[in-house]
Amino acid sequence: MIRAIVLAAGKGTRMKSARSKVLHEICGRPMLWYVVQALRQAGIGEIVVVINSELRDEIEAFAVESVVQEEQLGTGHAVAVALERLEPRSGRLVVVCGDMPLVTGELLAEMAGSLDGAASVMALVTAKMPLPSNFGRIVRRGGRVQRIVEVRDATPEQLAIDEMNAGIYAFDEAALRDAVTHLRTDNAQEEYYLTDLVENFVSAGKDVRPVLATDHLSVLGINDRVELAQARKEMNARLCAAHMRDGVTIVDPDTTYLEPELEIGEDTVIYANTTIGRLSSIGRNCVVGPNSRLSNAKLGDRVTVRESVVRDTTAGDDISIGPFAHLRDETRLGDKTHVGNFVEIKKSNLARRVKVSHLSYLGDATIGEETNVGAGTITCNFDGERKHPTIVGRNVAIGSNTSLVAPVSVGDGALTGAGSVVTKDVPSGERVAGNPARPMREK
Repeated sequence: MIRAIVLAAGKGTRMKSARSKVLHEICGRPMLWYVVQALRQAGIGEIVVVINSELRDEIEAFAVESVVQEEQLGTGHAVAVALERLEPRSGRLVVVCGDMPLVTGELLAEMAGSLDGAASVMALVTAKMPLPSNFGRIVRRGGRVQRIVEVRDATPEQLAIDEMNAGIYAFDEAALRDAVTHLRTDNAQEEYYLTDLVENFVSAGKDVRPVLATDHLSVLGINDRVELAQARKEMNARLCAAHMRDGVTIVDPDTTYLEPELEIGEDTVIYANTTIGRLSSIGRNCVVGPNSRLSNAKLGDRVTVRESVVRDTTAGDDISIGPFAHLRDETRLGDKTHVGNFVEIKKSNLARRVKVSHLSYLGDATIGEETNVGAGTITCNFDGERKHPTIVGRNVAIGSNTSLVAPVSVGDGALTGAGSVVTKDVPSGERVAGNPARPMREK
């Protein structure tokens, strides 16, 4: 079994934030989440994250083991702290930084696999990067890696090298445990550099294997909010590309913002300026956008959402929403419902073929099949202290500008006249109008 150590104890002072650096989000997930996911995709099950004291409470959300590095004495010291937590075992051990959200499971697996059956005790990922760069330089001799030079310790000639150390390593665990005890602090930072192990191993006649990353963005480390934005853009492009290859049309990927773990069906079209997040799922042949935001939205097939906000909502098939609608807080829409322009629905259930076409608010309401809710209708669900329910039956006609003062119910087949203020329950088949609403007399 391969084990892994994630280095996430750095304060990230260049982020200029009260939050720990690895908790800053990229496409809706903390950057540390991506690193842990990549390790698991590489088949690595046992993960220990080296953290600072500020991460104690948050680390549980990642379902990994953790150990606190009380003193910030460098990457070599962080690895030594983690090794104290791990029981010694023969095999391979991967070390990766927690601020590298674009690293892939494939790259980690390739690096760890390069030690299979080999005499090498260490492998490391390198990348060709644009200059100048703050990454450590790979110094080779005769094509073989000799050492890594950190930027602060590099000569002008070494700073001209464009092959960089990505900060991702695989070790023979026994060799690593012995090697970290020999690290020294004779460098500009006066810290224990894990990178010094390369030169130490080479000097001892042991082989170090480089694995070249084909795309330097995959090993981008995040140090400030500029790099955070760069990583977010790259991750979003990856997410959009994956869905497009699975049969989704994204009209403008540059202005479409996705999160991981979304489900989007074939032949769905997403228009510009649309954000979809928080584990939303969208069926087949849907149209979303432009200018829409979905969050924890579960949409069936053939649903249209235009210029609207849909969050914490479940919708069936053949539904139209918007433009300029706002659905929220556990709202449920039955098949073939229509929610029109400037309609807000909160924590309500609309049955099959309900229509709420214009300028209405429904809160804490249950609406029966085939009911039509006229323009300007509102449920007065809050009395200043508590929320109350409104229940409307099947085949009801709610007149324009009706106010339903909860708690109240309207029976099947009933009708309210325009401008009605309904303060008492309306029996099935009754026709009411006025303020307060009263039964309409037969002429």
